Amino acid sequence: MRSRYNGVPRMTTIISKVRNGAEESLKPELLLQMHDLMRKARVLEERLIRMQKQGDGYFWIGGPGEEAFSVPLGLLTHKGEGPQYDYLHLHYRASGTMLALGADPVDALRQMKSTASDPYSGGRNFASHYSVRKWNVVPVSSPIEVQYAMAPGTALAQRRHGGTGITIVTGGDAGTAEGDFATCLIWSARKGSELPMLIIVTNNQYGISTPYDGQHGEKRIADRGAAFGIRTLTIDGNDPETSYRAIKQAMDYVRKERKPFLLEAMVSRLYGHSSSSGANYIEGEADGLKLFEDKLIARKLLTKERADELNAKYTEELLEASKRVRDEAPPAPEDIWKHVFAEQSVVGGSSGNKGAR
Repeated sequence: MRSRYNGVPRMTTIISKVRNGAEESLKPELLLQMHDLMRKARVLEERLIRMQKQGDGYFWIGGPGEEAFSVPLGLLTHKGEGPQYDYLHLHYRASGTMLALGADPVDALRQMKSTASDPYSGGRNFASHYSVRKWNVVPVSSPIEVQYAMAPGTALAQRRHGGTGITIVTGGDAGTAEGDFATCLIWSARKGSELPMLIIVTNNQYGISTPYDGQHGEKRIADRGAAFGIRTLTIDGNDPETSYRAIKQAMDYVRKERKPFLLEAMVSRLYGHSSSSGANYIEGEADGLKLFEDKLIARKLLTKERADELNAKYTEELLEASKRVRDEAPPAPEDIWKHVFAEQSVVGGSSGNKGAR
């Protein structure tokens, strides 16, 4: 299997350690849960691609190939509303994280179809642009990497609030060339005013159609953290066990020390950048789901038959769901001003729908 890592070491043994120094083993139940969510996330992305190609969506962008990292991230996040819980400033390759948090995959189909029933944007935004107030999932923005400049805001609120809640921000390798990423490093690492932030870069070695080579002077993106005194790590994000341990290790540090941590995960991009580049399967990429599935079968925790059944189950469920979503209504023209500002406001002690101004 061809690797695109271009001299960047693929670290497959970055793990959290238990007190006696032995490697912490993950429970079989957790491994199977991660596999289930990874498979569901892959089938969801493939269904979204098919919907776009069939005219049931205008544009697709997502994260097939990143499930081995995004699923553990969602499982380890302390979800809830308010500064005592974790804030998530995600980018548009986070379907695995959302499913691990408990999101209904059908809602992603609704956003692809731009239906009024889309809970993330009311049919107003691209696919994979999530927004969930009750889980502190900050609205995903289309301009790349602006989330890195926004994330210090919630982390500052958490620093003042106290507790163990942290801010988690994710983005791609190409976007780290934007000034927003430098802003994030600067504001999270000021002496005496450090912020409780887990800064994540999922490095798939491409920026739309521009390869990593020739674009970066540093050996690893994580190396940039050293200049700011930020603790860093680069891992093989195609291995869910490595990802789970490393994310937990990083989160534990941020929760306890209330300081930033920069985590770089080397991942694959299995269907190109987006539907604009065709969204066709790319041969030769390492497939974290397939590698993990083979590992579980070899350990006798899973059978090939069970894996195939799971794939068929989610494929059928989401096919049927896509047919139902196809008949759901789009947003009404008179609702154009909704969700621009808060609909409900209190003026002079009374509540009313003020709309946008």
